[in-house]
Amino acid sequence: MGMGNGFINYPEHIAKEVVVPNQTLPEMLEASVKTYPDHEALTFYGRTMSYRQLFGGVRAFASALQANGLKQGDRFAIMLPNCPQFVIAYYGILMAGGIVTQINPMLVERELLYILKDSGAKGIIVLDAIHDRVKAVQPDTDLRLIITVSLLPSKEPEVSALSFDAFLQNGMLKSPRPILIDPKEEVAVLQYTGGTTGRSKGAMLTHYNLLANVLQSYEFFKDETSLGTERTLAVIPLYHVFGMTSCMNLSIYTGGSLILLPRFDIQEVLQTIQREKPTIFPGVPTMYVALTHFPNVESYGVDTIRICNSGSAPMPVNLLKVFEQKTGAMVLEGYGLSEASPTTHCNPPFAERRPGSVGIGVPSTTYRIVDELTGEHDVPIGERGELIIRGPQVMKGYWNLSEETAHALRDGWLFTGDIAQMDEDGYVYIVDRKKDMIIAGGYNIYPREIEEVIYEHPAVKEAAVIGVRDEYRGETVKAYIVLKDGVTAAEEDIIAFCKTNMAPYKVPKLVEFREELPKTNVGKVLRRALREQANQDV
Repeated sequence: MGMGNGFINYPEHIAKEVVVPNQTLPEMLEASVKTYPDHEALTFYGRTMSYRQLFGGVRAFASALQANGLKQGDRFAIMLPNCPQFVIAYYGILMAGGIVTQINPMLVERELLYILKDSGAKGIIVLDAIHDRVKAVQPDTDLRLIITVSLLPSKEPEVSALSFDAFLQNGMLKSPRPILIDPKEEVAVLQYTGGTTGRSKGAMLTHYNLLANVLQSYEFFKDETSLGTERTLAVIPLYHVFGMTSCMNLSIYTGGSLILLPRFDIQEVLQTIQREKPTIFPGVPTMYVALTHFPNVESYGVDTIRICNSGSAPMPVNLLKVFEQKTGAMVLEGYGLSEASPTTHCNPPFAERRPGSVGIGVPSTTYRIVDELTGEHDVPIGERGELIIRGPQVMKGYWNLSEETAHALRDGWLFTGDIAQMDEDGYVYIVDRKKDMIIAGGYNIYPREIEEVIYEHPAVKEAAVIGVRDEYRGETVKAYIVLKDGVTAAEEDIIAFCKTNMAPYKVPKLVEFREELPKTNVGKVLRRALREQANQDV
């Protein structure tokens, strides 16, 4: 019966359990500053900042926040793309005793207002180009302080807000007041979930949760990385939980250099790789799709990248193989969720990688596959059920949502809402989200299974499968496909290919070709958006 921290034998020097020190994230940063004061901490379009300079900025930001009335436990929002100001603000808010509230800069006013009201944020640091959105909703929020960041040096600061540079100058005058924080109890970050079902929920991640996940990740990868030398390409957003931990916090902990890019532009990414020579590239499958299909990608020096952590969405097996052939990098697919800071599983660099699997539990993580109906019984090895997790990285709960917290956290276990199966060695295979499952003619159909097959068709670049309403079968299977450039294929070609590779009830009845698929800010394909469009048309 399936429970455990994976059944793989960890090498002796890699701990199966991590000891998490009683430390805050700013104290973690301070330890790296003492060890690597003159090492490059951040790089942004060729401009660099050392650990000593970064720490000076963080202290100034914390001091200015306290001078402006920020009290311990106050929420302060960050609504920025990847840039040095993000890192300074993040650690500065925590040093001042505040709680970072992460906000995606792409949110529209209605979504922004919801998070600001729900969190009760007292202030926000925002990109000047979207400052108007914040001003429009400010009267209905608790916002007292708005700080704007300009990424264009010549731009005039907003009249109705403080500029980041001016705010930082104010804080240079005196040291921040020390704050006594209990890392296990006190929330560091409100990480709002995607809100794919109803309203977005604020996962309360403590200093302990976040530091634990950094240590778990480091311990897992320590044979493949070295302290003080790694260069991490951070193009996945830092406001996303994967970017926050796997790029920013992990790089800071290991004394590495963080190469910041505010968006995924394929040409810019490749030029940055050529110039900055990153060694680690956490990404999502759509980024790897773009790189794999880019002409002459090998000529950009992509072979400096040794490790690619793939997360946020399943990595098609075929894509993984082609990407590795072209780049020489090792792709380690993992799994996590906002509620777990986020990493819980990854393919081990020290043991067999199993394509299609998200690997085994990271240190100090136990997991089970339980029946979908009650969540009380472990299912046999190889059978499908809901993945549940226990470990020091699991959130404290949802902000102001006791009912939802009680549903997600039961007897110390986090119920993920993901359908998975486990093999005899403890490797986990994510089948699908509970809510993405298609029920057609009484059969349970998992979209990912069909997508894996479609990706093997030589003409297919991207694919997404959903269920659309059907009076007779309840739902019918529909595939959305983006073809490779310069290649053609017809609906019947795709259907015929599927018929030879899967059971008849799984074969898509409908195929629609698109120029692109709707995606989240980190490149995860939005099946929900496709479902909504399709069911409006029915």
